[in-house]
Amino acid sequence: MKRSEFESWTRAELDAVESAMQAWVPDNTPAGLGLAMRYGVLDGGKRVRPLLVLAACQAVGGLREAAMRAACAVELIHAYSLVHDDMPCMDNDVLRRGKPTVHVQFGEAQAMLAGDAMQALAFEVLTPTAADSQAFADGEGVPPTLQARLCGLLARAAGHAGMAGGQAIDLASIGKPLDEHTLRDMHHRKTGALLQASVLMGAATGTTSDAEWDALTDYGDALGLAFQVVDDILDVTQASETLGKTAGKDLDNNKPTYVTVLGLSAARRHAAELRDKAQVALRRSGLANAACLSLLADKVVERDN
Repeated sequence: MKRSEFESWTRAELDAVESAMQAWVPDNTPAGLGLAMRYGVLDGGKRVRPLLVLAACQAVGGLREAAMRAACAVELIHAYSLVHDDMPCMDNDVLRRGKPTVHVQFGEAQAMLAGDAMQALAFEVLTPTAADSQAFADGEGVPPTLQARLCGLLARAAGHAGMAGGQAIDLASIGKPLDEHTLRDMHHRKTGALLQASVLMGAATGTTSDAEWDALTDYGDALGLAFQVVDDILDVTQASETLGKTAGKDLDNNKPTYVTVLGLSAARRHAAELRDKAQVALRRSGLANAACLSLLADKVVERDN
């Protein structure tokens, strides 16, 4: 696949995700809660996780409707985590996706509730209503067994063993020296688990052999860690205007990062090594239609925001 074709695919899929999110994230909620939800998740972000879901679905010839629901669900989980992480009780940040954070714009209580509601909405999106169930009975829609599998993959990635657990380690590690093994474990949970789940949710919408599933698991694992390494690099090399969030925040908060543990040059080499590891795993899968997954791995490591 040519880069120009990949960029066209990316734009089309981002438009499709945004359209679905616009439809599924409500604004007719009590006390303006929907406005805070929409502010926190719409019209911003790189949408790497939804793209991974859709690219993996394409690679395995999966069910498009299920993949679109999974793509939006994983982005809702990611967005809710950012809303909560930015709050004063955690990272206390005021800038996200180039605009004031949700708690700055709407207040802390509304931000907390908006995050809670986005997390719940993710699983609503994955488990369609009775009307959608009837559509499946008529030969359309998402099979209930697939709905359950997608919910399980997302819940495990977001919960105590994944993203939430990683954030707990992160907060407990402020000002403390960490070795590379502990840092890797923290980020495998905090960032990597949801990125890996994005790949696996896409793969779950189709049929895979054990070998293909294992290869995609390894691809997602390496890519998830590479994403965090690059995030740590960008935090010290880019301006806030480029990142859309406060640059240098980790250093100011005395948080351990791949740059503080390895050094900048070694962190850059490590990101490239992880990208190569992801590409090797993808080739091992033998999937013939995995070009978008391959180019997404490059995109994650080469990005500047």
